[in-house]
Amino acid sequence: MAMVGLFWITGDSVYVGSPPDAEERCLRVTSDGVQARGPAGVRSWPWTSLRSAVVEAAPVEGGARGGGRFLAAVLEAVLTLGSGYGGEEPPQMYLVLETADGTEEVQVSAAAESYTSREIALSQHLLARFLEGTADPRTLTAWGRDHSGGTPRPPEREALLRKWAEA
Repeated sequence: MAMVGLFWITGDSVYVGSPPDAEERCLRVTSDGVQARGPAGVRSWPWTSLRSAVVEAAPVEGGARGGGRFLAAVLEAVLTLGSGYGGEEPPQMYLVLETADGTEEVQVSAAAESYTSREIALSQHLLARFLEGTADPRTLTAWGRDHSGGTPRPPEREALLRKWAEA
């Protein structure tokens, strides 16, 4: 298993953010679309039903947050600190899905304390390519099956994202 950009990659699955937690909550990206598993069950959005899919509030190196969910993320951090977790909870981000019926937001735990701004931009571009059908998450799972060295360093992650987004 390895983190590359905003994705957690195994030999079987690609997740936005962290892999499934102890309660099996996760956000999985497949060739067919996006699947969210949580307390309310499993929800799915086929790529063909989506107009856009964008990650917001991803933690950026240097402490900034991307997207329009900054205030919500700050408030959540304050509440987390006030609850005694002391910052042990992972940062939260949101996958915002736009459909013909409106917008859905799916909260997901980040897999890292922060990402480089380039990783975030490349991850967003790759997510858009999945939506367009010009890239396939199976490319990432194939890499995950062949890769056993853990999470690559930032320059290597950026190079992988660039390769996958341009393939």
